[in-house]
Amino acid sequence: MNFALFLLILLLVTGGVWLLDIALLRKRRRRDARQPWWVEYSISFFPVILIVFLLRSFLFEPFKIPSSSMVPTLLVGDFILVNKFTYGIRLPVINRKVVPLNDPARGDVMVFRYPEDPSLDYIKRVVGLPGDRVEYRNKRLTINGRPVPARQVDDYLSRERMQFSRRFIETLDGVEHEILIEDDAPAAVLPTRAAGGNCNYNTSGLACTVPPGHYFMMGDNRDNSSDSRVWGFVPDENIVGRAFFIWLNLGELGRFGSFR
Repeated sequence: MNFALFLLILLLVTGGVWLLDIALLRKRRRRDARQPWWVEYSISFFPVILIVFLLRSFLFEPFKIPSSSMVPTLLVGDFILVNKFTYGIRLPVINRKVVPLNDPARGDVMVFRYPEDPSLDYIKRVVGLPGDRVEYRNKRLTINGRPVPARQVDDYLSRERMQFSRRFIETLDGVEHEILIEDDAPAAVLPTRAAGGNCNYNTSGLACTVPPGHYFMMGDNRDNSSDSRVWGFVPDENIVGRAFFIWLNLGELGRFGSFR
């Protein structure tokens, strides 16, 4: 079950019991009688569930990084916080935007509902905005005809695979972040059926025009990421929020702080 829906059900049940007790049950009990256990528990847990529900739905939500697609920015096992109101206030569960605020910007690290299975949450970097022409050929990124600046730095050693990858500092609209490139990985991308339409594919990569109300997402671990190159664009209604803070990694306790 969707956790947001589960929280909402708990909130409605405990809140309903609390209101029922105020309106009816309390009047029927003797003054010296104890509350039934289910009433006592509901009244005790309702404020806690309400606070958690409001915080998680409208302010901040925790996530755990499950894959290496955002290495080296985010590692497997990182616990992160996601700002839920940066891109607008949305109704919980149905995720419908009711108060528009900021739009996603190139370079943002964003959590969203996977377009091919909205029950799954994905995290990638925003590369293309609505109307952008995004090209990724021979492992070089170009946006609207302008190559995205990238300078090579020391190679990155993956502790999981004990393998070196070429590491670059890429700059998207002033946002600097690290990306990884593997020379032995093919430049060609094999898209799913959903990725067709606005994209052209060949052996050197792809070129896409981002449709209105959609975003083109890529992982920082470029050759180990299933992203918009494979399954297409992310619609605005799938946005969850902007990831911005690492608060724990049980495997590397020193990982703590904000990131870009």
